[in-house]
Amino acid sequence: MSRRRHHTIDYVELAVTDLEECKRFYSEAFGWRFNDYGPMYAGIRSPDGESEVGGLNPGGEVRGGGPLVLLYSEDLDRTVEAVERAGGRVLKGPYAFPGGRRFHFADPSGNELGVYADA
Repeated sequence: MSRRRHHTIDYVELAVTDLEECKRFYSEAFGWRFNDYGPMYAGIRSPDGESEVGGLNPGGEVRGGGPLVLLYSEDLDRTVEAVERAGGRVLKGPYAFPGGRRFHFADPSGNELGVYADA
């Protein structure tokens, strides 16, 4: 039985400039694990480890202005610290928004993502 849902986000692919550096960053900052498909692609494992939720693609072009991917955090301040410790760059925040707080960061390739937490 497929767990995919109609009209929901199923997979997010990030273009990266250095596959190994970005795997290290996301692993260290967020605990992500990967399925390696050689030197040109890494799949991002789902939290249950049974599927993939995205991928890192060093063959793509890193470009700004695309969709903003948001991650959830149960402790935003600790997540900010983890991102910075792993070598990410905080671009905005943390700041309050209706219902919670969030911040934006750049990964080692320059992709901008956001992280939010409930109020």
